[in-house]
Amino acid sequence: MDVVGTMFFKEKKLLIDKPRKRPTYQMIGGRVEEGETPLKAAIRECHEELGTKAIFDENNFKLIMEFDEIATSDGTTKIHFYVFEYTGTLDGELETSEEIENFYWYDTNCKDIELSNTLKNEVVPFCVENDLIA
Repeated sequence: MDVVGTMFFKEKKLLIDKPRKRPTYQMIGGRVEEGETPLKAAIRECHEELGTKAIFDENNFKLIMEFDEIATSDGTTKIHFYVFEYTGTLDGELETSEEIENFYWYDTNCKDIELSNTLKNEVVPFCVENDLIA
């Protein structure tokens, strides 16, 4: 299964969200649908998860990494993960929804936040190594 995630940054913090149906925070993103490119899926997922008041330029998505892992949700599903970096500024307002319970600007001082495997094992170490988050 192909999955996408997008990294938004502000003041050396990474935007993550908490789905209502999961105990962990995750990246902004989701599954690539049939006939969809990873880039189109990333843009669609950002529109769906951030809400209608979030403002971003669809031309500012850059594929930054890919990796294979096992899905946090069930511990058995193999996924291929495409991670995009949003290279512009996220403007507007984030909106929670039936799917998304909360948003959080994460940095390495946040010890109380339970992260998905993707964040914990791949994305956060990448961000620290590349000086994207503090």
